This record gives sequence, structure tokens and C-alpha cells, in this order.
Amino acid sequence: MKKIDIFKKGLFVENPVFVLLLGLCSALAITTTLTNAVGMGMAVICVLIMSNLIISLLRNIIPNEIRIPVFIVIIATLVKCVQMLMNAYTPALYESLGVFIPLIVVNCIILGRAESFASKNGVFDSLLDALGMGIGYTFAVIAMSFFRELIGTGGLSLYNPFDASQVIFEVKIFADYAISLFTQPAGAFITMGCILAFVQFLNIRKANKAKKAEVK
Repeated sequence: MKKIDIFKKGLFVENPVFVLLLGLCSALAITTTLTNAVGMGMAVICVLIMSNLIISLLRNIIPNEIRIPVFIVIIATLVKCVQMLMNAYTPALYESLGVFIPLIVVNCIILGRAESFASKNGVFDSLLDALGMGIGYTFAVIAMSFFRELIGTGGLSLYNPFDASQVIFEVKIFADYAISLFTQPAGAFITMGCILAFVQFLNIRKANKAKKAEVK
């Protein structure tokens, strides 16, 4: 497989949230604001990159019988480091994301990439895989938070994760007509369902075009 294909796979073809349906707990829970989505995406990317690199480096010396416990210990250690760093440097974001930061340990994306890719491939390929999957996850949660915040509050806002008092941008579009349901758990499921339906529509259309091309 070409290097660029390894990276692009996580962005579109095997997007962890919209295609593989992994990491849905955090994707549904923290996508109430763009700030939360960006913060969680950055945390997942950091853990994915570090875990993939470490596991790829150690893959030949980790006994196969205990590989899953070893992977979990590595991931848990990395998540704890990220959690402490966020608590120290981004306290507002840390409080906002809450329990979903330590729950990165059991995020199916992290462990799944460790088991299915990093433990079987070289360091550079594992880095590309982590970047692709991490950015794909971040894109997914930002897309969900964009629609949920826009429809739920009638506007969009993004704050500096290192300084909660600093507003990067804040716009109000139709605040008087906002549908607050989209800021609630039910809104997360509605948003996810609509996006998945759209993705499935695109996949079906692409498959139909491929069939027509084969017939011709």
C-alpha cells in the first residue's frame, strides 16, 4: 500500500467515526461545542501517534499472549500524561471534557489501531496511520459539533483552549430560532443519524457509478 493511501484511509475510506463507527461515545457526548471537539481531537491525535509509535517499536519483543494487556498499559500511561498536561495548561477544556479524557483509554480507535496496524507495521507507516485516523476522528467530531452548536444555539464560537477568556471567533446567526434539542443527548443521535445517512447515500451513489462504468 502506498504511503499516502495509509494516511488518506483514515480520513475518508475508513473514517473511524462515520465509516467504522468507532469512538462513538465521545463523539456523541462532547460535540456540543467546537471548542470541545477541537480539544478532544487534539488529545486523541496525540495519544494515537504516541501509542502507535511505541507499539510499533516494541512489536517484535511483546509476547503475543499478553499483547492486549501491554497495549492497554501503554495507552493508559499516555492518556494519564495527556490528562495531567490538559489539567495544567488547559483547565477550562479539561473541566469541560471531564470523564471523557480518561475514557480515551478504552476508545476503540486507539486500541483498534494498535492491534490491527501498529503491531504489524513499521514506525513510519504506523505514524501515517495514526495521523490519518486521528485527523479523521477530529474532522468527524468537528463536523458534528458544527451542526449541533449552530442549530442548538443559533451561532458558532471557538475559544483558545490555553486561555478560556480569549475568544478566537464568535458569531450569532439565528439565536432567536435555535433548536435547543440539538445541545441535548437526543440532538447528538439525530445529528449522527443524518450524517451517517448522507455518507451512506454518497457510498451508494459511488457504487452505482462504478457499476455503470463496468457495464459500458
